Amino acid sequence: MQLSFSKMHGIGNDFVMVDCRQRPFVLDAAQIRAIADRHTGVGFDQLISIEPPRDASCAFYYGIWNADGSPSGQCGNGVRCVAAWLHRAGELAVGDTVRLESPSGPVTVRLSGPNAVTVDMGVPVLEPPRIPFQADAAADRYPIEVDGETLEIGALSMGNPHAVVVVPDLQASALDRLGPLLTAHERFPEGVNTGFVQKIDRGKLNLRVHERGSGWTRACGTGACAAMAVLRLRHEVDDQVRVSLPGGTLTIDWAGPGQTLWMTGPATFVFEGEWLG
Repeated sequence: MQLSFSKMHGIGNDFVMVDCRQRPFVLDAAQIRAIADRHTGVGFDQLISIEPPRDASCAFYYGIWNADGSPSGQCGNGVRCVAAWLHRAGELAVGDTVRLESPSGPVTVRLSGPNAVTVDMGVPVLEPPRIPFQADAAADRYPIEVDGETLEIGALSMGNPHAVVVVPDLQASALDRLGPLLTAHERFPEGVNTGFVQKIDRGKLNLRVHERGSGWTRACGTGACAAMAVLRLRHEVDDQVRVSLPGGTLTIDWAGPGQTLWMTGPATFVFEGEWLG
């Protein structure tokens, strides 16, 4: 199969972008896994297809697949790359605001520069059945048993489920063990993206994320949004926060429950290529 693609990243969270505006998306899970292999394929955290919209109110649809071939509902770094890709393709001008359709529903993006994008990430979902997460009622803290330890998490959905754990040290060796275990925890029936967050002050957070379907990642846009939202719900941060991940920094703005959350950050082209697998 010959497949043209663009390789992009958003602060280190990397993507293979596939143009499906004029042709259907035909890759199966095995083919996606083959392209994702960082030794024998191209390598990526997620593969993103850019397609005609299914919702007439949106300009384009984008599909998201993890490195293991499983589908994803949303990707904050990915949607910024979609906007930058559309700009390069002549579909979006700097200064434009456009409505795009994700697997989780519509999102609004504003192209503030050729490679700088602000995204309306929607209203964080806090109700456990909608995350989905097994809990009796919504709360800003939940105890959860992981490998014989009781952790305290925040849980919400940003189009995909997130568990957020506040820690004093992101380099603690226990996190390498706890991240994958929490990602696969039975109380999250669809799996969960696990974020470990270190609060620096009311306007700055440091974050590491273990993603379902992809593992440890250099950046996670929805994870940055989730971390900020959890600490905002606890009144521990202000309504604008800079979230630093191993690959770079995002700015998150959120006024609080019931309000739209906004994410701003870069999107970068790496190379164009063809897959001949």
